[in-house]
Amino acid sequence: MSEHAYSPLRLRLSKIDVLNTLMAPVINASPSLVIHLKTMHAFTEPESVSPLARAYRRMNYPRSARAADAIIINSVSLRSEVQRYLDVDTGKLKLIYEAVDHSLFKPGDRDAAKTHVASYGVTKPFVLFVSSLWPYKNCDGLLRAWALAQSELDGRQLAVVGAGRDEKYVDRLHALAAELGITADVVFVGGVPLAETVHFYQAADVFVYPSLNETFGLPILEAMACGCPVVTSDTSAMPETAGGAAVLCDPKDPASIARAIVTAIAPGQDQLRSAGLRRAGEFSWGATAAATLDVYREASERKRRAR
Repeated sequence: MSEHAYSPLRLRLSKIDVLNTLMAPVINASPSLVIHLKTMHAFTEPESVSPLARAYRRMNYPRSARAADAIIINSVSLRSEVQRYLDVDTGKLKLIYEAVDHSLFKPGDRDAAKTHVASYGVTKPFVLFVSSLWPYKNCDGLLRAWALAQSELDGRQLAVVGAGRDEKYVDRLHALAAELGITADVVFVGGVPLAETVHFYQAADVFVYPSLNETFGLPILEAMACGCPVVTSDTSAMPETAGGAAVLCDPKDPASIARAIVTAIAPGQDQLRSAGLRRAGEFSWGATAAATLDVYREASERKRRAR
């Protein structure tokens, strides 16, 4: 309601030059409009979006794309999804990668981190999963992979860190762990503050992110920045984000995930850690902000010249 009723009035009163938003107001009162698309989940992962929000987005994304002077996207993968679902002028699409907060996500004392995560029940060497628990994040595929690789994991635990956004799915995960006979090895930590995830990344042997669809995959960089080796999917934006510094797997094949985990915990882990640190170092929020400001200036200048 505020996007369409309040913002046009407020924009006029505030003399806004550029409006950066997800949905274009029906009445656009700003000289320049920049749309910032983070995902196309209303189309690609509809079960992760409530029915009302899904209908609203599907109805307004096409109109917003037509009205925008520029559209910021965060990966080449997302660009292909936008082009698949929206009739959009490709010249409007501006690729700006996301980044990682290096003041927060950085290597640390692994022994101290292990002591810290022990308070969450993670008391052994462990493999880590961090994500909100939506079905497309594929934690169920990871559990099946864990069962397949169990004999080669040397008594490790699997720490599942993330809020249960879909309660039915969370119940299915617990039931699946029991069915596979791995309940004793899996610790469902639940949601934790962002700063707490740093300790998990620093202490983990491997971070596994076997999502079925991502438009960037920020946890990949968070783990790498903390010096944690990464296993991730070979689909959508994840190889793009990992940049050759992770072990890739087929997220639809638990055996492929299992092989990737075993590979990542094998000798040579230091090389994977180093590659991840270098890759994460290529991304900063300062560079992201500067590139975003350039888009604002370009959109504003183009509209000024058109007057």
